[in-house]
Amino acid sequence: MKKGSILWTLLAILLLCCIMGCRKAHHAVSEKVVDDLQQIKDSGELVVLTLYSSTSYFIYRGQDMGFQYELSEQFAKSLGVKLRIKVARNVQDLIEKLLAGEGDLIAYNVPVTKEWKDSLIYCGEEVITHQIIVQRSCARIKPLKDVTELIGKDIYVKPGTYYGRLVNLDKELGGGINIHLVTNDSVTVEDLITQVSQGKIPYTVADNEVARLNTTYYPNLNIALSISFDQRASWAVRKDCPQLAAAADKWHEENMTSPAYTASMKRYFEISKAIPHSPILSLREGKISHYDDLFKKYAPEINWDWRLLASLAYNESNFDSTAVSWAGARGLMQLMPATAHAMGVPAGKEHNPEESIKAAVKYIGITARSFAKIPPEERINFVLASYNSGIGHVLDAMALAEKYGKNRYVWRDNVENFILLKSNEEYFTDPVCKNGYFRGIETYNFVRDITARYEQYKKKIKA
Repeated sequence: MKKGSILWTLLAILLLCCIMGCRKAHHAVSEKVVDDLQQIKDSGELVVLTLYSSTSYFIYRGQDMGFQYELSEQFAKSLGVKLRIKVARNVQDLIEKLLAGEGDLIAYNVPVTKEWKDSLIYCGEEVITHQIIVQRSCARIKPLKDVTELIGKDIYVKPGTYYGRLVNLDKELGGGINIHLVTNDSVTVEDLITQVSQGKIPYTVADNEVARLNTTYYPNLNIALSISFDQRASWAVRKDCPQLAAAADKWHEENMTSPAYTASMKRYFEISKAIPHSPILSLREGKISHYDDLFKKYAPEINWDWRLLASLAYNESNFDSTAVSWAGARGLMQLMPATAHAMGVPAGKEHNPEESIKAAVKYIGITARSFAKIPPEERINFVLASYNSGIGHVLDAMALAEKYGKNRYVWRDNVENFILLKSNEEYFTDPVCKNGYFRGIETYNFVRDITARYEQYKKKIKA
């Protein structure tokens, strides 16, 4: 064969290889684009990455809850797949896990920034966030309506973005804001919001979504004054998942007016989580409620004083057998539907007073067995705490107490202090904690309120 022919033959082979290689590469890219959503549907599972928080994801009375969690469930349902949640440590960890392929989608308010635009497709649930001043709303104090009114005011804030914004705002105003940096690791942003509500501090700073959720616990808060520019935040997927992103966008657009979305919004950001309470029914007749006979009937099954059971019911429902909580707990004893069913309450009977009390007593008895090592009088505190939070968070608090040199078998001033710390990232991410974030102040107050009322009942009402 001539030299020229050999050269042409080699060039032809090379060209053919290039064409085949390009076709393979093109096919691989096309396959990836086509498959990013289909693979999820074929697997039957959507793996969602999120963070523990009061607005995104947490476990309450053994049930997965949180606004972002519920939206993720709704999106997974629209795809016809099951939801699996993976929790990251922080936003940076969320993104790293997503890019490493450990999840399909981030369901959390990830700030939309240039830093990640080459790696992420922002999609699905999108919100506008901004920082606001949290202040009390009361007749005696006129709420601040303009940032210039912050001059001369005492604002308590955690280190980080809130502190940074206040420092910049102080410079913009020419100084005069009294900024108090709260460096105590055991105090969270939500703790500071609680302190504002209680009048212990005058002002703090929070993101609008967290502040809005807290107004459902503390209706005396004013969150109208914004101190930062708006920041877009959104769900996100990897750049190689455009079809998943498109599905999330389409779902979000269609879902925003759905009953499910509306119900989730109301549950976390509108429905009051405070229960109105009334006094003893009749002190003269020695009656706590209309259900005293039922409390007397079932309390002996768990060796409880019936007045303690009545105090629990008062805290849970104010003796309203028709009550439904923000979380979906029902009836006189406010059992979650799954718990009520597991305790033998017939479907449709969740609001029947006797069924509710009977099931609650059964649940208390089962819970008490988990704390068999604790003396009966002390055990009551742990059972009450578990009734409110779910046993997992109490076990976490016990583990933290032991780690930090406190008595894991004593509630008051020991384990109760660590249930409080379960809302703090440093503690709920500790390896000894298995159940993540929890708003522990509710459980802390729950146990104290019920036991204190029980002592009052004992003084005023005969056994």
